[in-house]
Amino acid sequence: MSQESILLVGAGGHAKACIDVIEREGRFSVKGLVGLSDEVGSQILDYSVLGTDGDLPLLLQECPNVLIAVGQIKSPEPRIRLFDQVKLNNCEFPAIVSPHAYVSPHSTLNAGTIVMHGAIINAGAVVGRNCIINSQSLIEHDVIISDHCHIATSATINGGVQIGLGTFVGSGSSVRQGTKIGEHCFIGMGRQVLSDCEAGALMP
Repeated sequence: MSQESILLVGAGGHAKACIDVIEREGRFSVKGLVGLSDEVGSQILDYSVLGTDGDLPLLLQECPNVLIAVGQIKSPEPRIRLFDQVKLNNCEFPAIVSPHAYVSPHSTLNAGTIVMHGAIINAGAVVGRNCIINSQSLIEHDVIISDHCHIATSATINGGVQIGLGTFVGSGSSVRQGTKIGEHCFIGMGRQVLSDCEAGALMP
């Protein structure tokens, strides 16, 4: 059976990690990548950068499956903008899951989210659209993660936590059970979140 192809929007370091997960998962073949103008024609792990975001309407006619492969640390806005731009073209955003991750059959993953190697998503958890659940992160039972969030490497999100749209939780951070984190928050590397955070909160 031939594989469907998928187009990656983004051509940096996170795109390399996405390619590795896609190859290991085996459901899709990588058609190519969309990058910046000075990246067009270059190779990323033997896949070509085919154009810029201005070329998306034409590229999506040939390949309707898309993953936003731009990373997210300082701001979610580039990933949100690209997701919304691509969505206008009636394409598909499959959820991508590493075979080396565990995703409970009693959890929910929404469109365009990627779950990287070694991550765990437990029963009752709900992960929104266009999220990054990065390597070795732990999403415990009944967690709700809104759209466009990045849970970075080895972060621990304990049971019943709610995380608002566009929030970043840094590597090695831990969020206490039942905590509510608002939209567009930034939780830096190694932080312990023990109480609720209002929208826009910064914990560098």
